[in-house]
Amino acid sequence: MNIAHYAQTRYTTKAFDPGFRLSAGQIEQIETLLRHSPSSTNSQPWHFFIAGSDESKARVAKATADGYAFNQAKVLNASHVVVFCTRAALDDAYLRTLLDQEERDGRFASPEARAGQHKGRSHFADMHRFELRDAPHWMEKQVYLAVGTLLLGAAALEIDACPIEGFDQRTLGEELGLREKGLIASVIVALGRRSDEDFNARLPKSRLPAEAVITRL
Repeated sequence: MNIAHYAQTRYTTKAFDPGFRLSAGQIEQIETLLRHSPSSTNSQPWHFFIAGSDESKARVAKATADGYAFNQAKVLNASHVVVFCTRAALDDAYLRTLLDQEERDGRFASPEARAGQHKGRSHFADMHRFELRDAPHWMEKQVYLAVGTLLLGAAALEIDACPIEGFDQRTLGEELGLREKGLIASVIVALGRRSDEDFNARLPKSRLPAEAVITRL
């Protein structure tokens, strides 16, 4: 596989074909990409809502009314949309949940290895919670790693995608009950197939030249 090909040919889809549906197999791969995205210290501070029915997409689209109406059709006409949420808190109970899962998955050769993992992850979590006091920002950065994983993975699956930050967080939070779940909506990604009306599909890709952004040491 030439992975650079997909980085060069993927783009932000501006209009979706409302008659196209992702297959069950494609959705399964999308879910696998999300779950296996990288995160600092394997903190996984995220939750993903996947809307595929007209009713569920309409719920998400409520957050694109009024000042964000330019994004409404993207949500409604896409095959599926993924709402990326960031945890509101990285508390001790969640750190224990991660540790227990790692043990079930066979990550620790000994009790000492388990204790070392917990000590190391807690060190960074506590640093961001109590010293730097930027835990929400730090966690959201991990969520955006998952966004990047999905966008490149979707391109490799020949699925068109559009990341969307233009939505009303409060509206979406109330619609999905995010505060009660300890979550904050960060970004939406619409998935599907481009329509013939997608003007962006006809435009050349534009990036700064390599010498402007890469320094070879």
